[in-house]
Amino acid sequence: MAAPPAPGGTPITDRRQLVEWFEQGNKPASAWRIGTEHEKFAFRRSDLRRLPYEGPDGIGAVLNGLLRFGWEPISEGGNIIALAKDGCSITLEPGGQFELSGAPLETLHQTCDEVHTHLAQVKAVGDELGIGMVGLGFDPKWRREDIGWMPKGRYRVMREYMPKKGKLGLDMMLRTCTVQVNLDYSSEADMVRKFQVSLALQPVATAIFANSPFIEGKPAGMLSARSHVWTDTDPDRCGMLDFVFEDGFGFERYADYILDVPMYFVYRDGKYVDASGQSFRDFLEGRLPALPGEKPLITDWADHITTAFPEVRLKRYLEMRGADGGPWRRICALPALWVGLLYDQASLDAAWNLTKDWTREERNALRDEAPRLGLATPFRGGTLRDIAVEVLKIARAGLRARARLDRAGEDESGFLTSIEEVVSSGKTPAEVLLDAYATRWNGSVDPIYHELAY
Repeated sequence: MAAPPAPGGTPITDRRQLVEWFEQGNKPASAWRIGTEHEKFAFRRSDLRRLPYEGPDGIGAVLNGLLRFGWEPISEGGNIIALAKDGCSITLEPGGQFELSGAPLETLHQTCDEVHTHLAQVKAVGDELGIGMVGLGFDPKWRREDIGWMPKGRYRVMREYMPKKGKLGLDMMLRTCTVQVNLDYSSEADMVRKFQVSLALQPVATAIFANSPFIEGKPAGMLSARSHVWTDTDPDRCGMLDFVFEDGFGFERYADYILDVPMYFVYRDGKYVDASGQSFRDFLEGRLPALPGEKPLITDWADHITTAFPEVRLKRYLEMRGADGGPWRRICALPALWVGLLYDQASLDAAWNLTKDWTREERNALRDEAPRLGLATPFRGGTLRDIAVEVLKIARAGLRARARLDRAGEDESGFLTSIEEVVSSGKTPAEVLLDAYATRWNGSVDPIYHELAY
């Protein structure tokens, strides 16, 4: 999640400004970029426990250790809670999940170089402190009460509000990790088509990248516990957004949706003011109980947008939010999948033709079942694996058509190889882990921390 917002901002005097905020994301195809975010769990090698913020081997020490690589610290309440450099940032999820929010880059080759550099830096610091990091969708071993909270004001507000809306919100905050890719659009019409295609296909990504089959040391009865958690986090701000597929959907309709998402906070004078459950519509009228008589700034709108958590989220770009955390090669594979589908017009059209007649009931059934059944999820007389095969063909064609070559003359389609192997076998990463748990791991999840650590 984001570092503290920048102070100030333009006052909102006209509702049109809310729509214009999204319109300002319009970019010509020549300016489209790829932004990749990935989270991982940090643990002590001596006892496999998650790291607190404090202490000589805590999250704060890791952030301080990374300063040698030219990162600039961002502080809140006297604590370093984020780092920034060259358009990238390192931020902390509520339970200390360590996130790189990558720079907007032109090619997947650059993206994978960025991931590799980041993980090398993290490993250098971790080796000195006796800690490791691992990519999974859900913490395989530790309970909520075993995990410390990071010293960020927004998390205090969310921590108190989450249990009022769902049973698993605190699990989402403390025990999940994802990989996400952020992609651009050229116009409202282009945004709509990309949103519809990526939202319909998000369960395919959930299945391919399913990598969280354990909870508290035991099989969870599902392949993506991370994805399942979102189904009982907060119905006001999560889900498949059926209205995206309706006639007339566009920036204004999405702004209406965000206006109806209850607020968490307002950031003022370096502090998070608790506005949980209150209405941004009331804020526009100067009737927000948390700040009576005050009207919002455009920065408040930008902050509020980040508190909605649908499967695909619109900012000034589109965020693909359906995948579990995973190893280095699959971190690179997720942006490859979505760039191949969305950044080539012929591939986008092919993906639209594949999904355009899916019904609301079918889309939601895929969302509900993919976390449990993965590629074996039933669909129209076949399975989700059948759809995944077609999706990967389309994505590979899109990457080849982009023809963005590395120094060896290779295009970007090679980044799909690791997930093509998943789809070809029909066995998700989670099922591979379950097989190991039942055989050579002798019913223990502890080997994960040795075999899968970066």
